[in-house]
Amino acid sequence: MSRSFLLYADGGSRGNPGEAAFGAVISESGKVIVELSERIGIATNNVAEYSALIAGLRAINKLDPQARVLVRMDSKLIVEQMSGKWKIKNPEMRKMALQAREAHAPERVEYEWIPREMNSDADSLVNLALDS
Repeated sequence: MSRSFLLYADGGSRGNPGEAAFGAVISESGKVIVELSERIGIATNNVAEYSALIAGLRAINKLDPQARVLVRMDSKLIVEQMSGKWKIKNPEMRKMALQAREAHAPERVEYEWIPREMNSDADSLVNLALDS
């Protein structure tokens, strides 16, 4: 039986573009098992959001390539694009969406938009990376 993970992912930039970072929190059965955060240099907010998603999915794939994943993000753009509901017009975003699909089997990943206040742990990791 495959494992199930919950991925909270967030990205941010101070300026758009500006100094950017991402944060991701991976949990299993209600217990946090991995926290990721990284400064990514000068980038847009959307690049930072996609970077969080890609890093989180890659980490989950290393834990269990067959895992089911529920991704929760406060970026409506990323959630709708990755769910196939919105077109991805920007070439850089298309590349990053492809990287996300290659990071973990898309049929094993579900996306859910959440309000920003429900993504505070991943957001805190973004700010921690930006402040360090």
